Amino acid sequence: MKIATYNVNGVNGRLPVLLRWLDESAPDVVCLQELKAPQEKFPEQAISDAGYNAIWHGQKSWNGVAILAKGLDINETTRGLPGDPEDTHSRYIEAEINGLTIGCLYLPNGNPAPGPKFDYKLKWFERFTLHAAGLLASKKPVILTGDYNVMPTELDVYKPERWVEDALFRPETRAAFKKLIDQGWTDALRKQYPDEVIYTFWDYFRNAYGRNAGLRIDHFLLSAQVEDRLAAAGVDKQVRGWEKTSDHAPVWIELKDK
Repeated sequence: MKIATYNVNGVNGRLPVLLRWLDESAPDVVCLQELKAPQEKFPEQAISDAGYNAIWHGQKSWNGVAILAKGLDINETTRGLPGDPEDTHSRYIEAEINGLTIGCLYLPNGNPAPGPKFDYKLKWFERFTLHAAGLLASKKPVILTGDYNVMPTELDVYKPERWVEDALFRPETRAAFKKLIDQGWTDALRKQYPDEVIYTFWDYFRNAYGRNAGLRIDHFLLSAQVEDRLAAAGVDKQVRGWEKTSDHAPVWIELKDK
C-alpha cells in the first residue's frame, strides 16, 4: 500500500500537476495540504475522473486539507483539530481507510517569530500533540502526515545557521516536534534514511531547487502498529522541477500487507 502527502500550494491552480503526478505515481492514499479553495471549489469531478474518492476541509484563499483514496472507502472520523472551538482554520482532517487511521495536517507556519502567529503555531502544536496521544492510546495503526512546517534537526535544512530565528527552526518548534515524537511515533523517512540529506521543499526564489537548497518539512509519523510494516519511503523530487508546480514535492511511504 502506497500512501503519499503533498502540499499542492493551490489545488485548482496546480491541478494539471496534481493529476499528472497521480497518474505517474499511482498512490493508494494521498493527503493534500494548502488547497487554498473553499469547500465548494474543490475539484471533486477531476479527482473522481482520476479514480480517487475524496474528503476535504476547504477554506477560502488559505489552508485546506484533503484525503484521497483510490478504490478504497474513506470513513471520516475528525474534521478540524479538537481543543479550540474558536479556531476556524482548515488544517486537519482524519479518516479510517483500509484498516488505518490517517491524519492529514497542515501545521501553522508561525512567522514572524516571536509574535501572535508563532504563539498560534505553538498552541496548535500542543493541541495536536494531545490529540496524537489519544490516537496512540487507541493502539490502532495510525499515520499522521502532512506539512509540519518543522525542520527537526540541522540535517533537515540547507545552511541551518541562516534559519535559527525562523519559526520553522526555532528551539521551541523543534522541542515541540521532539515532544510529539517522544510519545512513541516513528519518523518514517528518518527510519529509512537516518543520515541522508533529504528535502521536501524548495523556495521559488534564488534558484533554490536548482541548488538543492531545501528543507525537510513534510513528514510521516507512524505508530508502532504501522512502523513494522514500513517497506519503503521517498520523495518525488522531480515533481518540484515541473512547470507551474508547488514549492513542495510529494513524499510517500509503502507499507507491507498485514
